[in-house]
Formats: sequence, C-alpha cells, structure tokens
Amino acid sequence: MLPVQVRTITEDEREKALDVFTLAFVDDPVLRWIMADGSLYLKNLGAAQFALGGRALEHETGHCLDDFSAAAFWLPPGVGVDEEAMGALIERVATEKVSGDLIGVVEQMGQFHPHEPHWYLAVLGVDVHRQGKGLGAMLMKHALERIDREGRPAYLESSNPRNIPFYERHGFEVMGRIQSGKSPVVTPMLRRAR
Repeated sequence: MLPVQVRTITEDEREKALDVFTLAFVDDPVLRWIMADGSLYLKNLGAAQFALGGRALEHETGHCLDDFSAAAFWLPPGVGVDEEAMGALIERVATEKVSGDLIGVVEQMGQFHPHEPHWYLAVLGVDVHRQGKGLGAMLMKHALERIDREGRPAYLESSNPRNIPFYERHGFEVMGRIQSGKSPVVTPMLRRAR
C-alpha cells in the first residue's frame, strides 16, 4: 500500500472534504456549544466550514490527503471568510441561549485577526478515527512550505484547547484568549513570517 499524499481538493470533491470536517469536529467545544443538538450539528457543520473556508477551493488552497482522511482550507492573503453565508448560518443555528455570547466571540475574533497580508487557516480536520497519526502534520507542513517561501505570516483560531500544542509545534504562538459570557475559549494564534 502506498503512503498517502497531499493534493489539492477539486470543486467536485467539496462534499468529501466537508464530510472529513464533520467527522473531525464532532467533539469540538465551540462548534458543539453553538450546535449542541446532534442533528443540527450533522446537518449544518459542512455549511459552517464551507462559509468559513470554502473560498480556498476557488484559489486551489484547499488540500487533502488522497485517501480523504484529512483536509484543510487555507485562505490566501486578501481572501476572507464568506461573511454573508456565515451570518445566515449563525442566524439559522444559534439559539437564543448562545447568540449573544456568540456575537461577542465573533467581535473579539475580529480584534485579533491580523491586518497585514497573511495566510488564514480556516479549518484543518482529521477523521476522528485517524487522529494522532501525523496526518494533520502532513497537511500543515505542505501549506507552511509555500507560506515560508512567500515570507508571509499565518493565522488561525483554535476552537479546541487540545489542538494548541499541535499548532505550537508548527511555530504558531498564542496571541490571547477569546471568550464571551458562557462560551468556550477560542485561542487566536499567529505564526510570524519566516
């Protein structure tokens, strides 16, 4: 059996990538706080991740392992989140119980997001049954090689504290702490240009 390889996700493979994210984030503290109901999560997680990072497909900066055990959406400098789609999704899934705190989280995220041109890791996920085997690291190294060649910084928000050591091993530094009311903590992280 050949080892898995990193490759670009095609538009035809969008749903496969979104399925990887649905499997990867099943116990994510922030996403499950927003979509605590399992059915709501299953029906909307893909749309959430596509609103966050789907523009990567237009720019050929969405990557996967060829067996679809892991995928990532990176937004290149100057390309942002689909705010209209994200707003519509939040309106659809956020209950009154979380909506006020969620607005506070989103506002704080905007305060940490760098203003200089940078790469934004919108989402990186590994199928829950394949986690801990270096597959996420393969995707990360692939993207960081290009980012380092360009001499750009990279930015992300970690919605799960278990992932912070992984990102730190790849050169990201914690910038602060984002939390509003009863929300779980979101951790903004920056990897300086090299």
